[in-house]
Amino acid sequence: MLEIGRVQTLTIDYIDQRGAWLQAGEQLILLPARQVPEDARPGSPLEVFVYLHAGTPMATMRHPLAQVGEFALLRVNTVDRNGTFLEWGMEKELLAPFSEQPKRMQQGRQYLVRVCLDDQGRCFASGRIDRWLEQENIELQEGQPVDMLIWQFTDLGAKVILNHRYGALLYRNEVHPGMKPGDALKGFVKSIRPDGKIDVTLHPGGKAGTDRAMETLLNALEKTGFLPLHDHSPADLIRQQLGMSKKTFKKAVGGLYKAGRIELTPKGIRLKKS
Repeated sequence: MLEIGRVQTLTIDYIDQRGAWLQAGEQLILLPARQVPEDARPGSPLEVFVYLHAGTPMATMRHPLAQVGEFALLRVNTVDRNGTFLEWGMEKELLAPFSEQPKRMQQGRQYLVRVCLDDQGRCFASGRIDRWLEQENIELQEGQPVDMLIWQFTDLGAKVILNHRYGALLYRNEVHPGMKPGDALKGFVKSIRPDGKIDVTLHPGGKAGTDRAMETLLNALEKTGFLPLHDHSPADLIRQQLGMSKKTFKKAVGGLYKAGRIELTPKGIRLKKS
């Protein structure tokens, strides 16, 4: 099935002076001659992005920064009476209609948007993020790994988008200095509340989380041989140096101590020599 606004793999049916004609079900889609790879032959598969050009599906070897259904932080190139035009890695800029802007976008600034299709099959950008986040029939489980995109910051932490589908909250104690809207992170579902709201964490829970923290701590010790951290170290200092909570740090220290990998001193942790 042909998906407008998405990257997909199509097979070359034949090549003529206009370019390569790609099979898309019962349709043939043109990849212009200037973009056809030198080694392309009938039967060759090509990964292309499909879009509408003058109402007709067209293929390109260029891939956008975000496809239809995805969110991305995009920069405003120009603003005119027709709307705002964003750089998204394609020859033609992506239109963000004024009606899709909660606040009027400004030239040169970056905004988190979702790439969408209008009723004519044309790609456009929407800055109305809440409208596109699913809130029912959540197909996630606690502890599940997820891709996260930072959306905005609040007093509680960072609002993030999970797998380009759901909104969630990363609590303030896991928000590190330097994080900014548009950053892509790996995380885990911490909880799904009865009202459907989702909390996430950067660290896996249970044994997997402790094992990962032990590995992080061990890697840090292997670089210096000693870390000036202990049970009474401030939580902010532990997070700054190791990127983990104080509770997780204590579990990691306990695990490495029982394994005989470290020595504990009043001033910190020392790596045992093999």
